[in-house]
Amino acid sequence: ITTLEPPTHENLIIVLSINGGGIRGIIPGFILNFLEFELQKIDGPEARIADYFDVIAGTSTVGLVTTMPTAPNENKRPMYSAKDIKAFYFDNGPKIFPQDRSPFAQATKLIKAITGPKCDGKYLHSLLKEKLGNTQLHHTLTNVVIPTFDMKQLQPAIFSSYEVKNHAHFDALLSDICFGTSAAPTYFPAHNFDTKDSTGRVRKFNLIDGGVAANNQALIAIGEVTKEINRGSPNFSSIKTADYGRFLVLSLGTGSTKVDEKYTAKEAAWWGIFGWLTSGHSAPLVDVFTQASADIVDFHISVVFKALDCENNYLRILDDTLEGEVSSVDISTKENMENLAKVAEGLLKKPASRVNLEMGNLEPSKHETNEEALISFAKLHSKEKHCRETSSLQK
Repeated sequence: ITTLEPPTHENLIIVLSINGGGIRGIIPGFILNFLEFELQKIDGPEARIADYFDVIAGTSTVGLVTTMPTAPNENKRPMYSAKDIKAFYFDNGPKIFPQDRSPFAQATKLIKAITGPKCDGKYLHSLLKEKLGNTQLHHTLTNVVIPTFDMKQLQPAIFSSYEVKNHAHFDALLSDICFGTSAAPTYFPAHNFDTKDSTGRVRKFNLIDGGVAANNQALIAIGEVTKEINRGSPNFSSIKTADYGRFLVLSLGTGSTKVDEKYTAKEAAWWGIFGWLTSGHSAPLVDVFTQASADIVDFHISVVFKALDCENNYLRILDDTLEGEVSSVDISTKENMENLAKVAEGLLKKPASRVNLEMGNLEPSKHETNEEALISFAKLHSKEKHCRETSSLQK
């Protein structure tokens, strides 16, 4: 098994986007495991997610789900398979998001909301260093795009495999990038580090979670490819800049709360700092900006793909009916993680959905389930990979 040849000729550009969501990263991890298993049915047990996507984008703690299947081992193959993602969360989730079960837990939660983030991030940072070592962005086995937000610059900092070729200061350690994009406000501390370009010039980064700017990275991934096309990259020599019909996009969400679990203006009208940061199972302020950015991207892509008569090239898998503890981003008890795995398993059986362009809500398909859609995607991915390999051999 080799990694994917570039889409030089009349090929699709295959994009995987994974939304942020803390411990709910178990859900897209489970979905990816299913997709990888289907690919292995076709191409053998060594098939891996990184072998089939031109670019993989992710943010927040799901930046881990982006780098785990793309970071190379000593044999230049993916360090982790998709099935390792679930085990990673179950083994490390309780230490990344430690739970306070004392009688004073609620009081402690309120104090932390005032004095600092819920978690100190020390375990996560050391774990990333241990797992990813000295692996830098340019080492990944396929292109990755990981958005962060630079507090010093007050603008997004997008760590992109495409940008590394032109701006060496983005070639940071994957461990630093992942910790930076995981630094969700109120949950983890902001992260700072320096990089150097080939001339020794230092670039300082002061990062928080990229989800504050883009919690659905599909559009950013498409944008990064488009910039590469504009630069005249030989990998995209036959592709027009606005040729969206050539994109095949799989977008995985970590879920959102069901309608009757969401907040109302009546209850939010008198919230102060405690209400916006501590109501329910998570921080409403964080929920609002992450969900808003994810949904607006979903809506935009749906409109564009439909206008270009290629709406079947965009598959969005998301459960918007979460309630109770599974809707939290940081409840890492064994019971909750097992329930999140059950949510993912149930999501596969649900009808595939598309956004209603009039109402903005998701509507179920009458034609296929998410499981069936992923099986179709696996067949198309395999066909595309072998088509490119054949074209490459004929050069």
